[in-house]
Amino acid sequence: MGSRVFKFIKREPVFLASLICAGVSMLLVPPDAAYSGYINTEVLCLLFCFMLVQAGMQSCGLLDFLAGKLLRGPKNLRTLTLLLVLLTFFLSMFITNDVALIALVPFTILILGRAGKKRSLIFTIVLQTAAANLGSMLTPFGNPQNLFLYSDFELSFADFITVLLPFAAVSLVMLCAACLFVRKEPLEPLSASAAAAPVRCRKRLFLFLFLFLLCILCVLHVFPYWVLTPIVAGFFLFVSRPSFRAVDYGLLCTFVCFFIFSGNMGRIPAVQSLIGEWLNADPFGTSVLASQVISNVPAAVLLSGFTDNAPALLAGTNVGGLGTIIASLASVISFRLYMRTENARAGRYLGVFTLVNAAGLAVLCGLYYLPGR
Repeated sequence: MGSRVFKFIKREPVFLASLICAGVSMLLVPPDAAYSGYINTEVLCLLFCFMLVQAGMQSCGLLDFLAGKLLRGPKNLRTLTLLLVLLTFFLSMFITNDVALIALVPFTILILGRAGKKRSLIFTIVLQTAAANLGSMLTPFGNPQNLFLYSDFELSFADFITVLLPFAAVSLVMLCAACLFVRKEPLEPLSASAAAAPVRCRKRLFLFLFLFLLCILCVLHVFPYWVLTPIVAGFFLFVSRPSFRAVDYGLLCTFVCFFIFSGNMGRIPAVQSLIGEWLNADPFGTSVLASQVISNVPAAVLLSGFTDNAPALLAGTNVGGLGTIIASLASVISFRLYMRTENARAGRYLGVFTLVNAAGLAVLCGLYYLPGR
């Protein structure tokens, strides 16, 4: 029994932390009708749909096929890492940081395994996570906090870009520089079968790709999530029922716990008073700090009611996505995906993650506080 508990704690540290935070907050703010407004149903439904569709595409061998194609290009590990990081950075601008990681981290796990470079997995995934959080800042729909603040403050696109372009440009340089720490080790040649891995069940794959497109349209608010969810769930129920086992339900529960925690924190009078004082003194720093504790999306929603300084709030909640593992819930996604790999090492991952994120956070905060800004 003890060994099972230990394995569960090792496998689900973020979920347990979120559960404790939610439980403590519920003691401070007893459950009531307002709890129903905490949960972002759209985010949960989208995550569920993307994980289902991805499992379906994987069952058709799509990731194996793409991995074989990609490994024919780069000749060394540094080039491959740079390619994966840049792909995540730019893709996150258009399909959000969460979706980019859900799509690309499993691909990275597969491709580094095929290349015989599993020991580089942690550093690469950590860089991809930072790339998703930083690349997504450059578009109003790249992440949930941007979409909320862009609409809530009725910003123009020019104002939006003016605030975040310097941070995105410096972030891109930092990520490329970080890839220089990866050795230029040659990649193991693929076997003939792996290099030419075929796509199976092509007709079914086209249907999965169509559902993936619907998910993207839902992210862009072209297609409603309450229509998408029953369509995707119903399709997989009849066509690919085993895919339901691939859904990370622990991740969905983690999100629910964080929603409860952040919602309760915003209702505590002492916390509200403290937030008001800090925002008046330093709205950017307060946004960064709040993001470290309750994550940047809830921080954006919470703080927007206390200030009209949209540029500082926009910059702070985006830069604040770096830092702790919960600063951006997208970071929780990549950590969870890594922990499902064989021989995953949570302590080492969190150590590398903290080091990389602290360095990036220090540079971007320094950029904001430069004289003359």
